[in-house]
Amino acid sequence: MEALKYLAGYPPHLQARVRELIGQGRLGAMLAEKYGQPHAVRSDGQLYDYVQALKDRHMRKAVPLGKVIYDSKLQVMKHALGTHTAISRVHGGRLKASREIRIATVFRDAPAEFLRMIVVHELAHLKEAEHNKSFYQLCTHMEPGYHQLEFDLRLYLTHLDIAQQ
Repeated sequence: MEALKYLAGYPPHLQARVRELIGQGRLGAMLAEKYGQPHAVRSDGQLYDYVQALKDRHMRKAVPLGKVIYDSKLQVMKHALGTHTAISRVHGGRLKASREIRIATVFRDAPAEFLRMIVVHELAHLKEAEHNKSFYQLCTHMEPGYHQLEFDLRLYLTHLDIAQQ
């Protein structure tokens, strides 16, 4: 049977359950029932405002964001769904740093909860660079259902892969 690339790190019994849902053609329906509400964040400007509002609510003292955009090349080139980068530039005699968050365009049409999960993930990188215990504690502080949303997002990506075949 085909490997479930987004669920590779999960236990075999969970993968078997997902394969069962796929075989019955119920994975998409289950996700649509659970996450039926799309979001209204369509443009880069709206995305910036959305991310900034979450940042202001949970991380007021974190470094300011210079740019937040949807990136259509992100998933293919970086094998990531979102990135957080710090760009340093020499400006006169000083060094200026700018923080950017790029979100894969797959989230433009994804359910609202998945956009929130990936934004929370990228915002957590403002304080924690590595995926360690502190990082995930910060994620669950900003989004208490973070781990379930991450798993369900992996199911959603699996569903999108199957639909493209």
